[in-house]
Parts: sequence; structure tokens; C-alpha cells
Amino acid sequence: MRFLITGGGTSGHINPALTIAKALSDRAKSEGEECNIIFTGRKKGLEGELVPKAGWEFRDVEALPMPMKPTPKFFKAYAAMCRGMNTCIKLIDEFKPDAVISTGGYVSGPLLRAAIRRNIPIVLHESNAFAGRANKVFARKADLILTGFPGCESEFKTKGKVVFVGNPVRSRVFDYTYESARSELGIGEDEFLIFAMGGSLGSATITSFILDYAVRNPQYKFRLSCGKQNTVKIPQDLPSNITVSEYIENPEIYLAGSDICILRSGAITCAEACAASACVVFIPYPYAAHDHQTYNADSIRQKGGCEMIADSKVNEGLEDIISDLAQNKEKRASMRKAAKALSVSDTTDRICNAILDVIRGQN
Repeated sequence: MRFLITGGGTSGHINPALTIAKALSDRAKSEGEECNIIFTGRKKGLEGELVPKAGWEFRDVEALPMPMKPTPKFFKAYAAMCRGMNTCIKLIDEFKPDAVISTGGYVSGPLLRAAIRRNIPIVLHESNAFAGRANKVFARKADLILTGFPGCESEFKTKGKVVFVGNPVRSRVFDYTYESARSELGIGEDEFLIFAMGGSLGSATITSFILDYAVRNPQYKFRLSCGKQNTVKIPQDLPSNITVSEYIENPEIYLAGSDICILRSGAITCAEACAASACVVFIPYPYAAHDHQTYNADSIRQKGGCEMIADSKVNEGLEDIISDLAQNKEKRASMRKAAKALSVSDTTDRICNAILDVIRGQN
């Protein structure tokens, strides 16, 4: 089996691509087959760092964000896309892939256009509840569309099949229960733990709120991940009930073991929160493309699996939500149960089965 995989710009595009690559490679090995994979993207982009670091072959392909309207930038981006497409056509002719797989982002455009030119099967993975621009554009030519959230079929006008597979998360996220996580963290039965994380880049809104709220609520314990690009000053004389760090290597233990989690609602964060059966208040990042984080959180909220509040309403409304949840153990348990019901434990198997069905159907 031979695959070309593209997707980049943000970790939300790159991490699913890496997971799909590993899943396909592992499946091939288990069946005694070879699996060759090459990634494409921008060397200067985040994918140019993360993909080689994960051990995969990577090819630099020219691409620029495509403006919505004809401007000087549009023509520059179109010219870059054409050059990138020509590079990808040569790569396809040389590598002869069974399929091209994309997880979105503007860097995917050149390879997808080249695949159309060479009549190579196209597989798209959309991690969010609201489809990204690149995936919507190329859906018409896709043979298969994999979705991270259920009920997204109407987002795509496609000739191919739309299959709900969930978003891939690390297997260890499913390993913890509320009790086992708290035992490992050393949290007592009578202690109430609030975990807050604004993503790898951090959230000034979440960090500022938690720092203030912790001072005024010594009855709770707090664990705050402020992000590597945090812009909020962290006081040196923090109260004893809060621990702050830039990054947490194992957030899944806090998702499972905390009484309340306060998070952004990126696709993978949502998937991990559901897998860990977390009781979550989502605060969607207000500047996410097409406001997709609001769609992600609302998809879970409609099933009773979370609370959510707009970033602009945090200072006036988040405290009341926390107080309500803290006083209502049954509601927290109900939210955990509903979130867990939305998790998908066999995502990688679903992905592999759907992709292999497509390429085997072509042969």
C-alpha cells in the first residue's frame, strides 16, 4: 500500500494526519503487507517540524493561503498553488500512490488538485463539526469523507461516501476512570479539583479567570495549564490551592480525575474530553476559522455532554456555571455519562477499514 498524506498549518490538521499514517502502517504490518507513506506540506509550517519528528518522509510543496476575493494576494496564492500542484504531479507519477489523504488546511490544495488531475482516489478527514474551507472545496471530487463528529453529512456535497469515524485520540486516554485518576494524582475523596487548560498556546481568558477565581475560592483545588505562549503574568505568591505550569504532558489524567474541567473546544480536545468521561465547561476560541470551536462544543452540549459559555461572557457567567456544577453531583455524573457515550474507542480501525474499502474497490 502506498499513500500520500497532506494537511497542515495547525496541530488540529497535523495530529490526525499522523495518527492516520500510523494506523495504516500498523494495519499493513498486521496483515503482512508493506505500507509506504509520504507527507506533503510547507517546510516552514508546523507540519515541516512535526512530521519529520514523527519519523515520516516529508516533501516541501509550495502553497499560500487563498483569499476569498480577487486581490493581489489571490493571484500570488494561485500562482503558488499551480507551482505546488506541478510538484505534486511529479511526485504522484514517481510514487504511484493508491490514494491521497488530506486532513485539511490550505497546504492540502496542491496535492489534492494533482490527485484530481491524475485520477487518484481522494480521502478527506474533517475533524470539526463545521467543515473547513479546503475540505468543502474538494469534497465534490472526494471518494471518501471521514468525519470526526456525527451528523455532518449535510456539510458536504460529494460523489463519495461520508463515514463517521470519530477523531483519533491516544489509547491511554480511555485507560483512566475518575477513581483511578484521582488515586494516581493523590486527590482525596473530600477534595474538589478544577482543571483548566487553554490549549498548547494558552488562553488569556481562561488563565486570568482561574488565577482570580482560585484566590477567592480556597475550598477548591486548581490545576492550570497556561500554555507555552501565555501572555498573562503569573504571580510569584500564588495561593496554596493552585498549581500552574506551561504544559501538561498527561492531560488525560486531569480530564478523568477532575470534578470540573474548563477547556477550549478544538476537535481533539473535545474527543479526549469525551473519551476521558470529563465534566467540562467549554469556552470556544472566538477567533477559530468559521467559529468551528463553537460548533464542536454545541454538538456535545446538545447531547447533554458539556456546558459551554462564550469567551466574551466568561467574566459575567462562568462563576455561576461552576457554582451550579459544584453543588450538583448528579448533574456532573450525568454530563460525564453523556460525554462518554459520544466517544469512539475504535476510531483508527474505522478509518483503516473505510480507506482500504475505497482503494480495494478501485482495483
